[in-house]
Amino acid sequence: MFKKVLIANRGEIALRVIRACRELSVETVAVYSEADRESLHVRFADDDVCIGPAPARHSYLRIPHIIAAAELTGADAIHPGYGFLAENAEFADTCKASNIAFIGPTGDQIRQMGDKATARRLAQEAGVPTVPGSKGTIDELEEALEVAREIQYPVIIKATAGGGGKGMRIARDADQFAQVFTLAQNEALSAFGNGSVYIERFLGAPRHVEIQVLGDSHGNAVHLGERDCSVQRRHQKLIEESPSPAVDADLRTEMGDAAVRLAGAIGYVGAGTVEFLVDGDGHYFMEMNTRIQVEHPVTEMVTSFDLVKEQIRIAAGEKIGFRGDGRRLRGHAIECRINAEDPERNFQPSPGLITAFHPPGGPGVRVDTHVYAAYTVPPFYDSLIAKLIVHGHDREEALTRMGHALDSFIIEGPTTTIPFLSRVIRHPGFIAGTIDTNFLEREPDLLRARS
Repeated sequence: MFKKVLIANRGEIALRVIRACRELSVETVAVYSEADRESLHVRFADDDVCIGPAPARHSYLRIPHIIAAAELTGADAIHPGYGFLAENAEFADTCKASNIAFIGPTGDQIRQMGDKATARRLAQEAGVPTVPGSKGTIDELEEALEVAREIQYPVIIKATAGGGGKGMRIARDADQFAQVFTLAQNEALSAFGNGSVYIERFLGAPRHVEIQVLGDSHGNAVHLGERDCSVQRRHQKLIEESPSPAVDADLRTEMGDAAVRLAGAIGYVGAGTVEFLVDGDGHYFMEMNTRIQVEHPVTEMVTSFDLVKEQIRIAAGEKIGFRGDGRRLRGHAIECRINAEDPERNFQPSPGLITAFHPPGGPGVRVDTHVYAAYTVPPFYDSLIAKLIVHGHDREEALTRMGHALDSFIIEGPTTTIPFLSRVIRHPGFIAGTIDTNFLEREPDLLRARS
């Protein structure tokens, strides 16, 4: 096992990694920007190193500074959390070259799954269903038009690099295709420095369902069931749950086996998520995220496995010590992401001083957060300030518990998404479990507080 782990991230995920390390008797190092000097991950880590001044939007991307901090403090491993450097192949390679363990997959595995066209090809080779589309990237308009005609409109043009909905455009007919194709290429080039795109048939009302996988360096790969992430805004997940209301035991087995095949095909090492679109009876590979996910707590709640500790054990060379096949899911878990944003103003960020903070509690209630009363939410980073996770014997109990937990969660100062989330989980469509990824687009009134 490692002696000391440096956490190349901030916020609640940095605290989450610190807790896991403490349970494994592993010391921790926090890196921070000047803007995060008063953050809890700095207070609770065994050691800390400042890696950038304020304003500090890019401090956590400074690979040489992070490697130097690891060497200075004697850290023998680095956990990247999620975001920032978690899916940066160069960072994984640099850690290896510096004789520091990267708690995650190899650089080559990150590259394979980070390029969506390559990931799609590898999924097809592993027998994982994919949405009809181009065989690879397409640069020329005429070729793209031919592919679109073959797979039938509407189609979606996707950037092969990056994520978060950037470089994704929908063409509903041939008349608008040329403009949309060029827009997607330009947006991809601007966002990721790579203008390559590929084309798929656009599924109008799918569910977004993902499978949690783990792989070790001994050739073992397992899955731990699914998470439903269909409540989204502009491809950003807002609410997740496990198990999915739309997945039965047979579909869970089919999707889980497909995810494990893909992980096994590339010898995947670490925690990862294979994401699918579920449309009717069909499920189609979308992408693989080669890191721990923001929504990993819902899987932990229904399996009782600590995914971050498993990540660390796997990176230290240990074998996966359990069988994972999705059959041991217990009860139901739901996670709401709480952001310092104003839904009534197009989710405009709302940084500032938190004047009161009172998280909910009770049986089956978990809050992952890095904020506290008198903490100032900085304007430089992602606006996620807390994750509220509940667990119940069944979905009905989990929904009731989430409603009460949101009602008793007090955050004063910045505007937050708590009232909006409370409206969503009480919506008849969400209660019935009949939503899809276009749910919020069809229900714009949920964005506005009821008078």
